[in-house]
Amino acid sequence: MAVDYLVIVVYLAGMLAMGWWGMRRAKSKSEFLVAGRRLGPAMYSGTMAAIVLGGASTIGGVGLGYQYGLSGAWMVFTIGLGLLALSVFFSARIARLKVYTVSEMLDLRYGGRAGVISGLVMWAYTLMLAVTSTIAYATIFDVLFDMNRTLAIVLGGSIVVAYSTLGGMWSITLTDMVQFVVKTIGVLLLLLPIAVVKAGGFSEMKAQLPTEYFDPLGIGGETIFTYVLIYTFGMLIGQDIWQRVFTARGDRTARWGGTIAGTYCLAYAVAGAVIGTAAKVLYPKLASPDDAFATIVKDELPLGVRGLVLAAALAAVMSTSSGALIACATVANNDIWARLRGIVRPEGEQHDEVKGNRAFILLMGLAVIATAIALNDVVQALTVAYNLLVGGLLVPILGGLLWKRGTAQGALASVAVGGLAVISLMTAYGILANEPVYYGLLASLAAYVAVSLATRPTDAAVLAAWRERLAGRAPEPGTVSETVSEQVPAAQ
Repeated sequence: MAVDYLVIVVYLAGMLAMGWWGMRRAKSKSEFLVAGRRLGPAMYSGTMAAIVLGGASTIGGVGLGYQYGLSGAWMVFTIGLGLLALSVFFSARIARLKVYTVSEMLDLRYGGRAGVISGLVMWAYTLMLAVTSTIAYATIFDVLFDMNRTLAIVLGGSIVVAYSTLGGMWSITLTDMVQFVVKTIGVLLLLLPIAVVKAGGFSEMKAQLPTEYFDPLGIGGETIFTYVLIYTFGMLIGQDIWQRVFTARGDRTARWGGTIAGTYCLAYAVAGAVIGTAAKVLYPKLASPDDAFATIVKDELPLGVRGLVLAAALAAVMSTSSGALIACATVANNDIWARLRGIVRPEGEQHDEVKGNRAFILLMGLAVIATAIALNDVVQALTVAYNLLVGGLLVPILGGLLWKRGTAQGALASVAVGGLAVISLMTAYGILANEPVYYGLLASLAAYVAVSLATRPTDAAVLAAWRERLAGRAPEPGTVSETVSEQVPAAQ
């Protein structure tokens, strides 16, 4: 195991080194939060794939393959479908808005009235996403070092907090690009073919397992539909995903780079399900499906390769964890704290803004580590987060992008009614039930349409400014070009 340990240690040291390098580049709010909005297609595709494919997609995806066979790919597959839909239909418009958070988009569209409430919902979602990713360190470090759960969470979480705090989105982008390469080599190019060969090939897998393991719909139509609602639509509106879209250099990068990343996710989904199916042949009586990944890595891979594949799992967890952490901190600082205090920062105080956002990443990182240590049932926590996200924010966000008659009052009613409906229904049906997100989403839609039609249309000036931003004709707030454009009419 010494070689495996060395691979992991070198990998972790590299993450910290990139955090230090990123710190030297992040000199402004734009650089720190969205990498200066100048990522090209290669970097954008790799980092977008890294953020959406985390521990749940890797360890959980293999576990679903172990439990259901090839149809276990559907969870990760719907994530890929969501990323494709976002990239093809919405990413160009989102990138042109030149904002930092989803709530800022809602304020632009509806006239500045939805920020704090929507920010609270988005903050809860990103916090729980970061927590669940951080808990996954315990599984990986237990396989590697037989480490205590709390120590594993503190170690893994501290590394992510360190490089995220140092360099913000630049550090996260660089580390995510490395993590994308490591995942591709470790999972797709090494673990996948080795697992299939060890299981005797596809013919032996078919001979050993029931036929439903090779039924594409074996997991069940209702489960697939729920995955679409939660994960496909969740990809369209999550702050962690939008913040990556904001890093794109332009429309084409956002659209085509995201399309490549989405297609990669589809391949990753199938790979995870096949690996899990092979593990079922090799280890038919594991105590938990989620043990399949760690077991096949420990028992079937040669020295050195095992370390690389475990580094791939660690990379998957770190990429999601860091992306969720900076999203959580951005929302907490820009959408909640600044608004509650009524802060209006003077133009040009970019270094102060960097320090403020860096402090919030550190603060949220400590909160994530503490919550991860205290929390046990991460599946329920993540389900609550996604139900609130989709039930409370999907309708006002997509409605704002697609329906000009939607109003601020309709958006607020949609968030409140959808959120309360989801919470009430989870209490009645259970957290893991499908009904809360179904009925919560319908309630949110009904409230949005009814209240929007019953109230005055959005002010024409607000809609005109919104269209200018959507068209990419308005400069980013706080930039020199915006300041000049505001001063020119006065000079004339």
